[in-house]
Amino acid sequence: MKRSQDVSSSRRKCRKNHFSASSFERRKIMSATLSKDLRTKYNVRAVPVVKGDEVIVTRGTYKGREGKVINVYRKKWVIHVERLVREKVNGNAVPIGISPSNVAITTLKLNKDREELLKRKAAGREARVSK
Repeated sequence: MKRSQDVSSSRRKCRKNHFSASSFERRKIMSATLSKDLRTKYNVRAVPVVKGDEVIVTRGTYKGREGKVINVYRKKWVIHVERLVREKVNGNAVPIGISPSNVAITTLKLNKDREELLKRKAAGREARVSK
């Protein structure tokens, strides 16, 4: 059932909007969940992934592997984690792209803007819970 007049429920339009999203929109879409302890500490469920965050892979072939995010590749919808590399035939090591939905953030790289984002999201959650 359609709930909002402002958003289309057409699969075709939703896919078009998703794959033609601009870089600042992709930032928000490429969010990852926080680990259990960070979730209780900040009262926030997910935040956009940033270079410098430490993550653990929660799904897929590389489940359980940990590392620091070395690159957020918005154009390809993937993140690159250090020590997650594949050897090419010629011997070069290339990073493996992991979807941000398949990782959990274990350590946040905090700066002033990110702290404000966490406070804002936590306040929104508090307002919803108190209703």
